[in-house]
Amino acid sequence: MRLAGKVALVTGAGQGMGRSIARLFAQEGAAVVAIDLDPAAAEATIATAPAGHACAARKVDVSNSKEVKAVFAETMERYGRVDIVVNNAGIGAVDTLTETSDENWARVMGVNLTGAFYFCREAARCMKAAGNRGVIVNVSSTSALNGEGPVHYCASKAGMMGLTRSVARELAPSGIRINTVLPGPTNTPMMQTIPDEWSEAIVKAVPLARMGEPDEIARVALFLASDDSSFMTGQNVAVNGGMAFI
Repeated sequence: MRLAGKVALVTGAGQGMGRSIARLFAQEGAAVVAIDLDPAAAEATIATAPAGHACAARKVDVSNSKEVKAVFAETMERYGRVDIVVNNAGIGAVDTLTETSDENWARVMGVNLTGAFYFCREAARCMKAAGNRGVIVNVSSTSALNGEGPVHYCASKAGMMGLTRSVARELAPSGIRINTVLPGPTNTPMMQTIPDEWSEAIVKAVPLARMGEPDEIARVALFLASDDSSFMTGQNVAVNGGMAFI
């Protein structure tokens, strides 16, 4: 098992890609802390973990720095280490530029980008304190490359790429790696919230002529979280059926 003995925090783990990532990491031997704003959804994810795994579900608002600090402190107290952090929590809204309110801009940026920053910061503190060579995986979006989508969503996801590059340079001397996966259109509950005509247009723009599946994204996240990618840091990996290139 590629993550045996590791402790992994996965945000947005209550559904979609986050659930698939948390489930796969547990199957690969990690003790997973499934984090979601919906505690019942996080619990449902943990219920799929193999028997005997010391997994946990926690309700955390990733845009609240106090709650983020608290879940890291609790994890360190319980497990004594943090090896892997996956910043998957994300939200969107169907707004045009001129319709985007200050509140919606702040809300989307707060979850998608500021939340990732909070988790990167606390992960670095915990990993450095424990002296372990940890890994951070950020989940961005192909929208960061092609600008297809609402302005706040695209900007927040592009910001994650810059966050990854900066953190990679700073933490490399400590042996801490960070990379980003950029999914294309994926069959998740979030995709079900957009208008049908948008979905149809998106699929037509994918050379492989279909949406991705959450498990396909999870397998790439596993690669980035494991020693299989031990010489990778600061990289952005597109998993989008050929929809856009880096």
